[in-house]
Amino acid sequence: MQKIMLTTLLVSSLLAGCVYKIDIPQGTPLTKAQASQVQVGMTYQQVRFLLGSPTITDPLHPQRWDYVYNYIPGTYAKKAKIPAAHGQHLSIYFDSQGVVTKIDGLDTLPNAQPGLPPSKDAILSAPPL
Repeated sequence: MQKIMLTTLLVSSLLAGCVYKIDIPQGTPLTKAQASQVQVGMTYQQVRFLLGSPTITDPLHPQRWDYVYNYIPGTYAKKAKIPAAHGQHLSIYFDSQGVVTKIDGLDTLPNAQPGLPPSKDAILSAPPL
């Protein structure tokens, strides 16, 4: 009886260390190169075309769009030494006509997002079958 309990305890303690964790990306991953394409004087449509839909649109402040990104690496990303990403927050302000008046947070964005290809070309240029 004691052997069974000791074996069960040993196996359960070994299996407890084998937990797989998934990557947790939250928000819109942007780079400085992407965000720097947005210029004062652009319209809602132009900004949405360049950056995609904003992560946060506040109904109380419809003239402000926020692009936020956080990334928590999972098991395989940690093994590949992909760092976590926190505090990336780009805010774009529009006037009542829908024209960009101010851009904040460019300094919080990295030059390249870890774990992502450097450009869409890397995804789109797959070898033929």
